[in-house]
Amino acid sequence: MLRMMLRPRWVLALIAALAVAAGFALLGQWQLDRAVEQATVIERPTEEVRPFDGVAEPDGPTLQVATGQRVEVQGAFVPGDTVLVDGRLNDGVLGTWVVAHLEVTDAPPGGLPIALGWAPDIVAAQSALDRFEASVDPDEPVRVIGRFLPSEPPTDPDHDGDPHAMSTVSVAALINLWADFDDRPVYFGYVTAAEPAPGLEAISSPPPEEQAELNWLNVFYAVEWVVFAGFAIFLWYRLVRDAVQREREEAELAAEAATPPSR
Repeated sequence: MLRMMLRPRWVLALIAALAVAAGFALLGQWQLDRAVEQATVIERPTEEVRPFDGVAEPDGPTLQVATGQRVEVQGAFVPGDTVLVDGRLNDGVLGTWVVAHLEVTDAPPGGLPIALGWAPDIVAAQSALDRFEASVDPDEPVRVIGRFLPSEPPTDPDHDGDPHAMSTVSVAALINLWADFDDRPVYFGYVTAAEPAPGLEAISSPPPEEQAELNWLNVFYAVEWVVFAGFAIFLWYRLVRDAVQREREEAELAAEAATPPSR
């Protein structure tokens, strides 16, 4: 069989098989690189306080790159638009957020919910809300530093409860509660204030976790190309072996034909 492999015909076939196998191997390497590239975590400087201008646009979706970014935003609070958002966990403790309406002035104009802080119960939260509302001056500019997060989905109120009760910071629901807010721009996200309003505790808002999952489909394709590369070499070996077996059979038949019959 070794002599058969060294014949020019089969040497050329081996070179062709190796070239095909090399191509398959390169494709497998490319698929593997793609899997690793897509699994690479791109670190974002979310803890660096950035001006709110450029982080988000009114009436537009909150981009992934902006989610969890600490921002500094300036504007004016709107009196009468502060609400309670119940059922919020703060370091594992259930309580209530107080959420105000800020009209942004240092970026494209628009309404922006500001989570002012957390209270352990409704009574304390309502007391802080009343205290905040009494201090609001719509003509006084304010500066808020906090973490920008995307709007949450609205929830259906309990049948026997307050129809205006909220358990999520849903911009779609808030604009229905804010006074005189028809057809005005709004940011579909909210900011958790780093400094709580009087009577409230700071909201626990850790930086977003960066997770990356390996693209197993690309890994499967990479393995598949390696299998194809091995199959190209195996196919060459199988063709050589079949050729050797065929020549042996032909030689045996020729020998039998040349042997005179015994009397």
